[in-house]
Amino acid sequence: GPPALLSLMLANNETGAMQPVAEAAEIVHAASGVVHVDAIQVLGKVPFRIKDLGADLVSLSAHKIGGPKGVGALVLGADVQGLEPVLRGGGQELGRRAGTENVAGITGFGAAVAATMPTIVADMARVENLRNRLEANLRQTNDSVIFCESVARLPNTTLFAVPGLRAETAVIGFDLAGVAVSSGSACSSGKVQPSHVLRAMGCGPELAQSAIRISLGWSSSESDIEACLKAWKRLAGNLTKRDHETVPERF
Repeated sequence: GPPALLSLMLANNETGAMQPVAEAAEIVHAASGVVHVDAIQVLGKVPFRIKDLGADLVSLSAHKIGGPKGVGALVLGADVQGLEPVLRGGGQELGRRAGTENVAGITGFGAAVAATMPTIVADMARVENLRNRLEANLRQTNDSVIFCESVARLPNTTLFAVPGLRAETAVIGFDLAGVAVSSGSACSSGKVQPSHVLRAMGCGPELAQSAIRISLGWSSSESDIEACLKAWKRLAGNLTKRDHETVPERF
């Protein structure tokens, strides 16, 4: 039969944690498997060399670096064989996706790469400093947890939680203050469920349901951090309900 396929994210989109994909690729290749790496979240944030990932296929997307939405790239290793076309018909895109190419979008992707890559280290160092300042203040909230803070992770991502906090309510409160954040929860069948990522990490439902993600970008500024912290201090005082007899899980 066909070889087994393992698909991994180079960095998790909720926690920002970087994954050891090169090590995983060695294990999979030893068993004659094929490895796909989703590097979309990392592009424009952390410099990396595609060949160092050890993957057979790597996915990238333009919108993560300010390029056009709906345009991506699939980088194939020289030994990859037998891929079926996404759309059958003409021979466009090396016979893998029929139909007229989005030339404007593809060109925009290339322009975004050319504009972003030369300044990625300096830009992300600035963003990481903002993120560190944000997290230093978040830690002042009793029982707060910042996930994956001790491992290699994206410089712009913070996923934090406080037991007893209703994340969906906090998201609305941030929004009313003009601050865009997201909940670590996923909506399924009309019910808010804890983040499957945090549950897979062994996090209990109370903490997982209170998780909030804050992502910074190239345009984020000191004043943005000030506004975020101001909103959080107000929300933390109004929304957090703690049970001091319960010891929260920590990562």
